[in-house]
Amino acid sequence: MTNLRPLSPARPEPSEGAARGSSTHSSNDGASVMGFELPIGNDPHSIRKRVEALEIVLERSFHIPGTKVPIGLDGLIGLVPILGDIVTTIMGAYFVWEARNLGMPKWKLMRMAGNVGFDTLLGLVPVVGDAADFMFRSNTRNLRIIKKHLDKHHPATKVLEG
Repeated sequence: MTNLRPLSPARPEPSEGAARGSSTHSSNDGASVMGFELPIGNDPHSIRKRVEALEIVLERSFHIPGTKVPIGLDGLIGLVPILGDIVTTIMGAYFVWEARNLGMPKWKLMRMAGNVGFDTLLGLVPVVGDAADFMFRSNTRNLRIIKKHLDKHHPATKVLEG
């Protein structure tokens, strides 16, 4: 019989970590990926940091040389026929999954899923879909929905930019 544990950010018992041969760490620990601190907790602040970092990587990692047009992995991976669209859809679905973890209302989740679905359908059209993918940024739209929810329901997670 397997021992089921809740998905809480509780700290594991020292004997459990030692038995598995891994070190114990708190929920505030996280990974640093591409210069972003990615906390591993399920709290609203950790989720906010993760989705903000992922949106930057997917939608505006760098600029096209000679222009001010931002581009990210979503646009580049989407250039690969079919496989690229599948990969970018999975990455876009991650935003919806994190929103579900926040307990966002179903109508917001459906709106976010619609953004991802529309972006996927656009990407399936050869050439035109790839160009349209740079204009319709579903991940940026979904991040905006998540941030509005967090600002209203979890104001302590709000980050002042200046």
